[in-house]
Amino acid sequence: MRTPKCHGRVIGTLVGCTALVLAVTGTASAQPAHRAGLDRQTLPANDGWAAYGTGTTGGAGADAAHVYTVTTWEQFKAALADGGSAPKIVRVEGTIDADGPSCDTFAVPGYDFATYLKTYDPAVWGRTRNLDGEPADSPEGLRRASAAHQDAYVRAAVPAHTTIVGIGKDAGFKGASLQITGVDNVIVRNLAFESPLDCFPQWDPTDTADGNWNSEYDSAVVHGSTHVWMDHNTFTDGDHPDSTLPHYYGRIFEQHDGELDIVKGADYVTASWNVFENHDKTILIGNSDGAATAAVDRGHLKVTFHHNLFSDLVERAPRVRFGQVDSYDNHFVADDDYGYSYGVGMESAIVAEHNAFTLPDGVRTGSILKKWKESPLTADDNYVNGEQVDLIAVHNAEVPGETLRSGAGWTPVLRTRVDPARAVPGLVDHCAGAGRLR
Repeated sequence: MRTPKCHGRVIGTLVGCTALVLAVTGTASAQPAHRAGLDRQTLPANDGWAAYGTGTTGGAGADAAHVYTVTTWEQFKAALADGGSAPKIVRVEGTIDADGPSCDTFAVPGYDFATYLKTYDPAVWGRTRNLDGEPADSPEGLRRASAAHQDAYVRAAVPAHTTIVGIGKDAGFKGASLQITGVDNVIVRNLAFESPLDCFPQWDPTDTADGNWNSEYDSAVVHGSTHVWMDHNTFTDGDHPDSTLPHYYGRIFEQHDGELDIVKGADYVTASWNVFENHDKTILIGNSDGAATAAVDRGHLKVTFHHNLFSDLVERAPRVRFGQVDSYDNHFVADDDYGYSYGVGMESAIVAEHNAFTLPDGVRTGSILKKWKESPLTADDNYVNGEQVDLIAVHNAEVPGETLRSGAGWTPVLRTRVDPARAVPGLVDHCAGAGRLR
């Protein structure tokens, strides 16, 4: 069968994928082509939680003075800052390198990594106290100051009523961290994100019995924001996968954080037709079990994932606390490092339906679900290696110490067409990700 071209201008699904769906399922899921230009397209009605209430239009109403085409990191940040919260469209051409200066450029005078390693070596420092109380002139204090320099450079604040869209096949960011914080109505489409590389991870001796290196900078963060549509993007570690990172104190020098985090009371988010690949801790929804976090997150974090490809990930696709999450028509492709896909956390209410999982030999079906807290979920009509499987029943049989209960307590209604789970691998693998929309 001929590989379809997935580049129709559409709302929600792709005209170019119709032939593939017809061949696999005998029905067409693609919608008629949308007549507006790619940069002014809006989220379709009923397309996930981001369609709730006022819907998500991004910068579709921008006037000519607030439409920008950018090719550099400086131009991109200037465009976001211009015009306040007036509707704006930022068109990204080519790959924008947000890595900028070298790590040495961000380091403050006196910071020396070799001194840091010597000072906080567990054989010297121990493993019972963290580094939070270290003064400003200590190796940890100098690390914090150096990290602040990088932080100011790699983060970009996205204002309300904004569309950020890649133009052509190769648009995207290397080393950028988009901060969608405390705003409403944002669209991010057709962009490839290579994860930021944290120059100054912090050593925490108390994180697990062996300690851990903890890093900053997700590729995108939805923090306390509402009505956000992430569509046809690709998230990857690119040239710096974890396998290339060094080890210190017997632990990986982790320089990556998440690919997409949705936290701090964020609400009404739809992530559709994206690719998340080659990463460890991928998507976090709700970042703490604590009482203060619960007060902010409880009743929020409503997120839809559909027609996404999750490939060669270790965990968190997603891990959920408090969120009311609808995940359907996604394809999960595991490798030998696979940990789990759905993390069932504090007061979560996950509905996982019509998904397809491709697991290699040696990876147990029961590992697809991971129980962190007692939270029932719905998991119906999911397929593993082409066979329909009751994910909860298999999990409970294979992991009896983490028994899960069925029944998330709600039924999603904000969905466009639902494709049969058997059709999902062919459809999603050919049509998800950046460079598909032109």
